Amino acid sequence: MNKLMILVCAILVVGCTATTKEELTESGLKRSDFQTEVDGEKTDLFVLKNKNNMEVCITNFGGRIVSVMVPDKDGNMKDVVLGFDSIQDYIKYPSDFGASIGRYANRINQGRFTLDGVEYQLPQNNYGHCLHGGPKGFQYRVYKGVQKNDQEVQLTYLAKDGEEGFPGNLQCTVTMKLTDDNAIDIQYEAETDKPTIVNMTNHSYFNLDGDPTTDNSAYLLTLNADNYTPIDSTFMTTGEIATVEGTPMDFRKPTAIGANINQEFEQLKSGNGIDHNWVLNTQGDVTKVCATLKSPKTGIVLDVYTNEPGIQVYCGNFLDGTLTGKKGIVYNFRAAVCLETDKYPDTPNKPEWPSAVLRPGEKYQSQCIYKFSVHK
Repeated sequence: MNKLMILVCAILVVGCTATTKEELTESGLKRSDFQTEVDGEKTDLFVLKNKNNMEVCITNFGGRIVSVMVPDKDGNMKDVVLGFDSIQDYIKYPSDFGASIGRYANRINQGRFTLDGVEYQLPQNNYGHCLHGGPKGFQYRVYKGVQKNDQEVQLTYLAKDGEEGFPGNLQCTVTMKLTDDNAIDIQYEAETDKPTIVNMTNHSYFNLDGDPTTDNSAYLLTLNADNYTPIDSTFMTTGEIATVEGTPMDFRKPTAIGANINQEFEQLKSGNGIDHNWVLNTQGDVTKVCATLKSPKTGIVLDVYTNEPGIQVYCGNFLDGTLTGKKGIVYNFRAAVCLETDKYPDTPNKPEWPSAVLRPGEKYQSQCIYKFSVHK
């Protein structure tokens, strides 16, 4: 009897150990830490894997990419995005980490715009402007999540007419696919029952060292853009489209971020560093690389593709050491780079820029591809 009891206990211990290991993702996340309810909606963690053992973890709270595990030049797997270990931390520490931003990514001047003769007032949550859809933009909403297969998750959200001041019931779909060439293919779709504006993006903070204790100064940034949109001291676009020629905003050739970001240049002062939109040369061709980020330390390379006209590059200028992320690591100044593909900031108030208007019967379609590789 004693031997039998010992055998049973041993089996139970092995079983418990296996279950515990199974709960942990390659990046060290525990699915149960993401299974709760927010505003009466269930949240979860979805894990995508490809044939190369690349792993992407996504939560439907804010449609967020929580972790991205990719190999470095030595074959070691690195988590290359910032984030938190649980839904409770995402709630406790409001942030845009990894989020599917909407209804309008970036800033709208004074939170106001006019559409078809009707003026709409949105929340003013950033220097008097409306930033990323307001204080309860899509990053703080719960999408309905369905994992289609090992490499695809589909997130849907209905933004109701009047939500954060925006007109129209907007039915949104965000599809994230992990491809076998180590790319995260993000496709956004939306339809409305009333004329509205929509501009979605992904707000992942990339640290290609896989070590958020390091800053981004050594990263090599390349942007396929001859022009950018200058901003004023409140981070609002002035309406000008300016050449990068002869300025620290010129990243047409691979350039270390640290070589440019601290130069004595009015736009860098206005943005507290780099927090600007570049006008892409790719003209909506999703087959052309619009941006490349590379870590000389790990050899990890991130190529970005999009059908959008612009890319907002933000270098973590407001990270200040007050947030502690995954694995207890403090996120300090410029610990990451965001590459947000979208319409230009404040497009609804600048009719000469590519339109963000969506009308009934039309379909909003936006695509962003983050493709990872290694340069040895």
